[in-house]
Amino acid sequence: MKKVVIGMSGGVDSSVAAILLKEQGYEVIGLFMRNWDATINNDFLGNPTINNNICPQEQDYNDAVKVCEKIGIPLYRVDFIKEYWDYVFTYFLEELKHGRTPNPDIMCNKYIKFDMFAKEANKLGADYIATGHYARMKDGKLLRGVDNNKDQTYFLSQVSKEQLQNVLFPVGHLNKKAVREIASKYDLITAKKKDSTGICFIGERNMTKFLENYLPNQEGDIVDIDTNKVLGKHIGLMYYTIGQRRGLNIGGYENRMFVVGKDLNKNILYVALGENNEYLFSDSCLVTDINWLGDEKIDKCTAKFRYRQPDNEVTLEYVGDDILVKYPQKVKSVTPGQACVFYLGEQCLGGGIIKEVRKNNEKLWYL
Repeated sequence: MKKVVIGMSGGVDSSVAAILLKEQGYEVIGLFMRNWDATINNDFLGNPTINNNICPQEQDYNDAVKVCEKIGIPLYRVDFIKEYWDYVFTYFLEELKHGRTPNPDIMCNKYIKFDMFAKEANKLGADYIATGHYARMKDGKLLRGVDNNKDQTYFLSQVSKEQLQNVLFPVGHLNKKAVREIASKYDLITAKKKDSTGICFIGERNMTKFLENYLPNQEGDIVDIDTNKVLGKHIGLMYYTIGQRRGLNIGGYENRMFVVGKDLNKNILYVALGENNEYLFSDSCLVTDINWLGDEKIDKCTAKFRYRQPDNEVTLEYVGDDILVKYPQKVKSVTPGQACVFYLGEQCLGGGIIKEVRKNNEKLWYL
């Protein structure tokens, strides 16, 4: 009997993934990862504690325990707090310092879930590791999850080919409704549990208060890029991302102005009027830190520049170790620090991190 070690998060997806693996005849072992010390910076959104002063992360562990007991599999627990800090959270802070918009969940998959976790699973004698991601593996290729609304290949784009060997995604062929129905059928405590949001393992936080613990706030001007008029004050460039329109607090312009750029040297947040303002659009970007999962290099495919974004037709020009991604139809709110993920139909070809955003072959000065 083949042994599978599955990451149990305390959520419905990993719960159902464990059930499916057991039904398929595997010996299943659960492994819960603790990657953040939830007792520090207790600034969760809403009530910071639940169920008699149990923090959300501990509640997730308790739910995982109950699920594993219910379906009859052992559960182990491992701490990767130091590793998460060194490889994920430090990266997150450094990117924010440089005015970029990082995606820590992608780095968490690369360094924690499919590296540290896999090594721990090997200690338990695993033939395979599994997670509750909405993705699929077929013939060594990473494919989108069947549920387009839940497909998570975007977040797996930095996981290497080697890391994806012997990985199972048991719920990748299901939609969310079907997953919850299976959980209800087994009367699992996670059947109706709300999906987790916020930063991977850190959770839903008041990000302004949370980041104040690590990065100093530097108030500065909010400037209309078209008129050069100062419209108000920002609370720190790290709290804003390109395309953002809410939370700018600039009076009568509220919800009509969009963030289009940042000047770190002058500590200026640039905004522009209207959702179709030319400053929001670019026609190419330089992508670095490439993780290529395809069999061979290609020059045409589709790409996502943000998780919830539809696919965009692009052409690829290889520039040393980087890729110049061109989209002459123009795309809105392409943002330095975010992931650019490549697709060929259902297959995820990997991706990289957006280093520069360009228009008419020139780097945009306000990004």
